[in-house]
Amino acid sequence: MPRFKQVKNLTSLAALRDYLGDLGIEIPIDDEVDPAGALARPMEITDGSAGTYISPNRWAVLPMEGWDGETDGRPSDLVRRRWDRFATSGAGLVWGEATAVRPDGRANPRQLVLSETTVDDLAALRDRLDPSQVTVLQLTHSGRYARPTATGPAPKTVYQHPLLDARVASGQAEVLTDDELDELVEQFIHRAVLARQAGFDFVDIKACHGYLGHEFLSAIDRPGPYGGDLEGRTRFLRSIITGIRAKAPSLGVAVRLSLFDFVPHTAGTGGVGTPEILDPYPLAFGGDGSGVGVDLTETHQLLDMLAELGVGLVCASAGSPYYVPHIQRPAYFPPSDGYQPPEDPLVGVARLIDATAEIASQHPNMTVVAAGLSYLQEWLPAVGQALVAAGTADAVGLGRMILSYSHLPADVLAGRELDRRLICRTFSDCTTAPRSGLISGCYPLDDFYKQREERIQLAAFKKEAKARLR
Repeated sequence: MPRFKQVKNLTSLAALRDYLGDLGIEIPIDDEVDPAGALARPMEITDGSAGTYISPNRWAVLPMEGWDGETDGRPSDLVRRRWDRFATSGAGLVWGEATAVRPDGRANPRQLVLSETTVDDLAALRDRLDPSQVTVLQLTHSGRYARPTATGPAPKTVYQHPLLDARVASGQAEVLTDDELDELVEQFIHRAVLARQAGFDFVDIKACHGYLGHEFLSAIDRPGPYGGDLEGRTRFLRSIITGIRAKAPSLGVAVRLSLFDFVPHTAGTGGVGTPEILDPYPLAFGGDGSGVGVDLTETHQLLDMLAELGVGLVCASAGSPYYVPHIQRPAYFPPSDGYQPPEDPLVGVARLIDATAEIASQHPNMTVVAAGLSYLQEWLPAVGQALVAAGTADAVGLGRMILSYSHLPADVLAGRELDRRLICRTFSDCTTAPRSGLISGCYPLDDFYKQREERIQLAAFKKEAKARLR
């Protein structure tokens, strides 16, 4: 494994800046965090149809995928506990977790599902949040990563992928027809109407992380209306948004977008992530064709299309946790089924910050939420403040960090010292546990999960996975 310095060992600002210089990257960071500074400012979020919402500050809870709902798609006590922590987090924007629009679109058998039978349960979940918080519900279909029952994967894809098909269900992925996609568009629209009924301010039409909405963006070889040129590859997303505008005009529409992608990686020598193929690789949306570089030309074109449809809220992400996690959620410790990082994780943080800054600069009327920052650990507030103050992001999003340290925004806004015991160290157990069939949560740092019997099962699973790699 390449030897990188862990962020927790960079205990002074000078040490961090020196190390960033050694890496040849720039990450803006303020000398001090002002509790009443940039992160405390209210934030206007303007939607072209629903109007303007005011978030009380620049902190956001990011959408994650829960593995702990009821089997019928309703929230469980574990889900309610997580949302109660969102409510007391201090974050002004709560971008609620991934919710499937139909049962076969679930990424796991315990993911939330929005339907006529669960809408009241989702409304009750929304009501647990603070009235001052702006709320978003992420709507998704998991596509090639659908696993709706315990019997195994049931992938549904947009096109035949030369690398990814072999990774899922022994290559038996089902390519959805145009008629099936037309039906799915209508289902997304209907679920958005239900989300408004449940009291959410926005829905997010998920277009990231290798799931169905993201896969469309690279469907260059798909024939028919849903593939080919960018107009075709964005038709699914645009049709859903247009339908929501007609059926639920008072509902804001947001998009969480993978700004760029890389070629799928696999564990190579020493378990280090290695590209499956070298250039050319044309199937990375936002890529430069090499498979490991960024070109946001089409990303900007898509954002222009979204702006024309009135979308004013975007969360900036990248890649996919399934096949290229080091660009999407940089971590020192990969999940047990992953690979060792091929670059210092701070390089991945800087790459996503740069891309986020570029879209924020070129699309100033959009509210842009930054992501992928948890690896910064103690330095996250100082970097987040610098980003917001410079206008390179409008808000700082917390994903993994919110699981371990749910009240970090509240502590920063109150001027309290960070509780180092709760800071996410990117152990990746919050990924390893669900992929081994266990409930989601922070097992290393959250006392609630430390005391559960699943922690013992997780330790055994990790031990077995480590033995298989020897």
